Amino acid sequence: MPLQVIIAAMSTPPLGHPPAQDFWIFGYGSLMWNPGFPHIEDRPALLDGYRRTLCVKSTIYRGTPDKPGLVLGLDQGGSCCGRAFHVAPEHVNDTLAYLEEREQVTKVYCPHFLDVTLNDGRTVSAYAFVVRREHDQYAGDLSVEQQAHMVAQGIGYKGTALDYLTSAIDHIDALGISDPELHEVLALAISLHNTPK
Repeated sequence: MPLQVIIAAMSTPPLGHPPAQDFWIFGYGSLMWNPGFPHIEDRPALLDGYRRTLCVKSTIYRGTPDKPGLVLGLDQGGSCCGRAFHVAPEHVNDTLAYLEEREQVTKVYCPHFLDVTLNDGRTVSAYAFVVRREHDQYAGDLSVEQQAHMVAQGIGYKGTALDYLTSAIDHIDALGISDPELHEVLALAISLHNTPK
């Protein structure tokens, strides 16, 4: 099935201009080390105009509605080093269905096609999930202290927000990506978590 037909049939059509042929996905969080879909190539990639940040309240996986945790999202502004995955045409439909189920539980993200620069110099249009600023789970204007508090308190279906952030930073560091703000939030969250109540 042609890529344009698959995209047109999606429940939430992505913003931006879809590629004519090659289908790439941009990962900035757990997709970088745990994509969960077959791909024929993956490369370090740079996305300008968006940044990786703790901007999504987690009310299911890493928190509850009463005590939300905080997880990574892709928000406007800055730039983001991540990984781009090239998906073979015969796997695009299943991959999009998988990503919809994995990433869109509460519809906090809006899929986009965004230009990313691969480490070999190529620029490709990649499918990425950008946080919806109008969504009630959006938390993009929190101070480092507020972020740390939410990370320290969050416990949900898949565990703690603190474990999530620790694992995310370990993987991001292992990929050679520098993200000092995340380290700052983590250090403060650990301190808050270890403070007797």
